[in-house]
Amino acid sequence: MHVTLIAALVLGLLLAGCASAPRPLQLLAGADPVYPPAARAAGIEGEVTIRYDVTAAGRVANAVILAAEPVGVFEEAALAAVASWRFRPATTRGEPTAPRQVSVLRFRLGDPYGRLPSPPEAK
Repeated sequence: MHVTLIAALVLGLLLAGCASAPRPLQLLAGADPVYPPAARAAGIEGEVTIRYDVTAAGRVANAVILAAEPVGVFEEAALAAVASWRFRPATTRGEPTAPRQVSVLRFRLGDPYGRLPSPPEAK
């Protein structure tokens, strides 16, 4: 009887410890940025830095362009890609958190697409 009670207590503590371990944000799905046809035809390369929040449901919210080079070329494609991303939310003490993220989307001629950029660690 005591052994069963002790085993149940240990199991409960182990499970509670697992639930409280922080889990980082994980990108699950979404679209790659679409290279604007006019930029491709003109041989223009560049990058866009975007800040955004990830909701507890794993969706992107409040996306804002922080920088773009060249200005006015890749922003729309970058925002559309980021808006499509879905995440497994980060957790702290077992609760979902809504970390603010910053990602840089690079547009390079000849780069293979099909790999979404990894978001940095939560700020």
